[in-house]
Amino acid sequence: MAEPTATNLDTGTPHSARLWNYWLGGKDNFRADREAGDAIAGMLPSIVALAREDRRFLRRSVEHLVRDAGIRQVLDIGTGLPTADNTHQVAQAVAPETRVVYVDNDPLVLVHARALLSGAVEGATTYVEADLNDPESILRAARETLDFSRPIALTLLGIVHFIRDDETARAVVRRLVAELTPGSYLAIAHGCHDINTAEAHRIVEFWNERGTPKIKYRSSAEIAGFFDGLRLLEPGVVPCNRWRPDGEPGEDVNQYCGVGIKE
Repeated sequence: MAEPTATNLDTGTPHSARLWNYWLGGKDNFRADREAGDAIAGMLPSIVALAREDRRFLRRSVEHLVRDAGIRQVLDIGTGLPTADNTHQVAQAVAPETRVVYVDNDPLVLVHARALLSGAVEGATTYVEADLNDPESILRAARETLDFSRPIALTLLGIVHFIRDDETARAVVRRLVAELTPGSYLAIAHGCHDINTAEAHRIVEFWNERGTPKIKYRSSAEIAGFFDGLRLLEPGVVPCNRWRPDGEPGEDVNQYCGVGIKE
């Protein structure tokens, strides 16, 4: 895989992966990302808390799936830039033999792919350059590392809301889940507009005018629809801060999440 160079990167347009990295305190971002991040945080100060709660949901959900559900394979689509508590680090801290496939289409993430490829020697950690809009390419590449005859945890955290057409988004999720064997899990975190509604609409409008890729927030009911045919684990589809929190959940954030099992 050829690594992208600085000439391939559009540093003048804010990008979602770099924006998330900025809110999480990372350094892999550019001036346009920081300016957009500050502007959005000015409209909705809780957005930084949202980013952090999304990362905590990743940690809690992956820990549960590996420690309690016995999952040893994870397909993480929408990897983003490496920060703390990356999926392979969380999973392999519990079970070093866990195999993790990361999927992303952002060139800056590709630059940092080697940082993602440093997992436990007992397991496997690989990276696939692919787009969620092309599930067939994802499945084909993931099969080189994962055994689809055994349970897999499919994580779609902060990624489905970049497919703005509702039917296309549902079809993509259905296609991926269809390839999973019973005993597999789906975890989703998705931006919503039914918490802090006015601010949420302003953020989407601001981002779609200036950033990439474009975004669509959905309601809790629409997000729950992605789990059709699966059994949702308790507490269901809830704001990220309320999914099995370690302590007091704090203020609700504009991102719903849930985990479902394919039976």
